[in-house]
Amino acid sequence: MPTVAFHTLGCKVNHYETEAIWQLFEQNGYERTDFEKTSDVYVINTCTVTNTGDKKSRQVIRRAVRKNPDAVICVTGCYAQTSPAEIMAIPGVDVVVGTQDRIKMLDYIEQFKQERQPINAVGNIMKNRVYEELDVPAFTDRTRASLKIQEGCNNFCTFCIIPWARGLMRSRDPEEVIRQANQLVQSGYQEIVLTGIHTGGYGSDFKDYNLAMLLRDLEAKVTGLKRIRISSIEASQLTDEVIDVIDQSNIVVRHLHIPIQSGSDTVLKRMRRKYTMDFFADRLNRLKKALPGLAVTSDVIVGFPGETEEEFMETYNFIKEHRFSELHVFPYSKRTGTPAARMDDQVDEEIKSERVHKLIALSDQLAKEYAAEFENEVLEVIPEEPFTEGGEGLYSGYTDNYMKVVFPATEEMVGKIVKVKITKAGYPYNEGQFVRVLDKVHA
Repeated sequence: MPTVAFHTLGCKVNHYETEAIWQLFEQNGYERTDFEKTSDVYVINTCTVTNTGDKKSRQVIRRAVRKNPDAVICVTGCYAQTSPAEIMAIPGVDVVVGTQDRIKMLDYIEQFKQERQPINAVGNIMKNRVYEELDVPAFTDRTRASLKIQEGCNNFCTFCIIPWARGLMRSRDPEEVIRQANQLVQSGYQEIVLTGIHTGGYGSDFKDYNLAMLLRDLEAKVTGLKRIRISSIEASQLTDEVIDVIDQSNIVVRHLHIPIQSGSDTVLKRMRRKYTMDFFADRLNRLKKALPGLAVTSDVIVGFPGETEEEFMETYNFIKEHRFSELHVFPYSKRTGTPAARMDDQVDEEIKSERVHKLIALSDQLAKEYAAEFENEVLEVIPEEPFTEGGEGLYSGYTDNYMKVVFPATEEMVGKIVKVKITKAGYPYNEGQFVRVLDKVHA
């Protein structure tokens, strides 16, 4: 039996796609092995979101070549899409496939074995208008399943290379989404995370179907689905209709990840983001009315070119005032090939680092305050894995509003929804007491 080993860099979408590519290999009689072992084929799924992503991708490719010089080395993903020539120049690389046509990967590998000539199969992603179906019936992680609903992005923010790596917005056929959601629930998943490159933009390329309709259809047509989580949604995509659906839904969770990037209108303009802080505040207020107790997490870029102390404080104060529940904070890093990398007045690294620390401290404080609101409440948690730092019999999992809880549980409970009382609120995790397993409710 031939073997294949995978290494995935970058985001959740890449991890999803690696699982999909593995399905193709499995159907063709391959056995999956560990990347650190000797394998017949190595597939490296690359990332290009930062210059560091490129560099890490190159290091992993070289590592695979050293592991087994006779193996077929196949490189795919975002870095492969934007810089195929750079990758082809690495000695030992045999097949390069970008972020499309991955369905043909096995054909290319066979072709390479016969002809022994390196294959560059990367085409122009900007011409692509059709969503590429890649099925993932089950995941290695057995507690929550990702379901990819769209590909690409039309925004072209000045700091971001991703539209060039992923192409323009393409939504997945709603019937396919429903079909796969049913398949995942039948495989035992109770929570589905809707994911994509620009997830909230789903349906913007359709004439008469949108994200709100998809959320309604998933709830109506997928029996046994207990939780839907939206991996990320832009403020501009939180239409009144979407907020309405979330308000009425029994399964869309009380947690939204809404990237803010900056809380200053002037910085947002330089970033070419499509909203103002007034608009963002209005959406947050509406959401919190619809969903009391809503957790809002976000991404922030600190030290974008030209960011002044005043602009940074606008961001800091907005986040504090609107009580986000957790932040992912990134110091701005120049991405070669983007307009922001060519902007004057790049911010000094020391200032960036100081601002990052300030925001991380604020995030920790807000996360603790948010968790404290739920002390002594009973919440629903899906146990995921044993919690090794605390002693025997403890498991950790996430509540619907994305708080990590550690509590006594058993292996049988993993992946099921259980009721847990929060006995001690905290961050990065809360302590809880198991109450009961949720009874199976048949709709």
